[in-house]
Amino acid sequence: MSGAIGALIGIIFVIIILGVIWWAINQLLPLIPLPEPFARIVHVLLIVILVLIVLWIIIVLLGTAGVHVAGPFRSEGFPSGVFASISARATKHL
Repeated sequence: MSGAIGALIGIIFVIIILGVIWWAINQLLPLIPLPEPFARIVHVLLIVILVLIVLWIIIVLLGTAGVHVAGPFRSEGFPSGVFASISARATKHL
């Protein structure tokens, strides 16, 4: 159970740190003169990158807590999900 508590504390710290980084980017981005379509594209790309980072960190932290989440990410050096079947099929390890 202590792994789950550590994972929750880690998730909270990661969300706080990413929130501060997101706030700083939102404060500094208007200082860069970009035309409207490019500013919107940069904003959307930042949101997508931030969401992917948060999901990846949460999956990794949950993996350390003992909760297995299937996905294309490697956990403990072993491929999982679709990429595991592709890589195992190509190398014939199964």
